[in-house]
Amino acid sequence: MSESLRGRFLVAACRLRDPNFFKSVVLIVEHNDECAMGLVINRPLSLTVSNALSGNFDLPETGELIHSGGPVESETYFVLHNTSESDDSEHPVCGGLYVGNSPAVFEEVVRQVSISADLKFRVYAGCAGWGPGQLEGELARGDWFTLPAAEEYVFHEDPYVVWDSLMRQVYESNRLMPHFSKNPELN
Repeated sequence: MSESLRGRFLVAACRLRDPNFFKSVVLIVEHNDECAMGLVINRPLSLTVSNALSGNFDLPETGELIHSGGPVESETYFVLHNTSESDDSEHPVCGGLYVGNSPAVFEEVVRQVSISADLKFRVYAGCAGWGPGQLEGELARGDWFTLPAAEEYVFHEDPYVVWDSLMRQVYESNRLMPHFSKNPELN
């Protein structure tokens, strides 16, 4: 296997027209020889977190939306959060960003939210998944660009601009000529 993509963003190339991933940004949370798993971070749904989890938790209505994490296991919820206190067995995906889907993790994150204004979290319905070699094939075909993941994009207040912002980074990093030139022949 090539280097693990865990903790990196997959940014959909313009040519990727699969409706599940068109203009999507996926945070890879697991990648090994057998599989890859990620969460689409820029697809909010119209369902609020408090409504979705009302059968399990008593949450105040904050307007925070559930996001579509991908087409796989769409009835399963995952939580991305920035607290290391929720589960000793969790390892950060990148930096101080953790993912969980057990009831204990959700309960601890909800408890932490009520006492800490610094805690950030997002809840995702479903995930994106790839079988052995499938993601590597898509990368070789040019369906995805990869960039280091950053918490600022995971928790961006406007997820609809995340793909555009990251595509600008992709274009800038692949630029052959400087962006501005005083020589008009180079423009």
